[in-house]
Amino acid sequence: MEKGRFELIRIGGLTLGRATYEPGWRWSLHVGPSLGAARCSVEHVGLVLSGTATAAFEDGRIYELRAGQVFHIPPVPHDSWVVGDEPYVSLHLLGSDRYARGPGALCGGRYWHVDSRIPSS
Repeated sequence: MEKGRFELIRIGGLTLGRATYEPGWRWSLHVGPSLGAARCSVEHVGLVLSGTATAAFEDGRIYELRAGQVFHIPPVPHDSWVVGDEPYVSLHLLGSDRYARGPGALCGGRYWHVDSRIPSS
C-alpha cells in the first residue's frame, strides 16, 4: 500500500493490527481505488501510538485521533487521513482481520503468528 502498511499479529485466537501511515496518506486515495470504494466501512477499535489522523463520516461527524487516545470508529462509511508531518501509528484491537486479510479484505497486510503458550518449567 502506498504511503503506509497494515501489519497483523495473531496471538492465540486474537488478531491485532498495527497501522503505520506516512504524512499524506488518505484511505480514499491509497486504499479505496483498488477496491472500487470511496470510503471504508470496517469497524475499528484501537489505540493511537503516535501521530494524528482524522476520521470523517458521510453525516459530517469528524473524529481527530491523537497519540494516547483509545478510539472506536463505527462500521459506517468513513474516510481517514494523516494530519501533520508525523507518521500515524495505531494498534487495532477490532477489525484487523476484515481490514487486512481474507475474503472482503480492504488492503494487503503482513501477517505474523505469535506462540502465546506459556513455557513449562
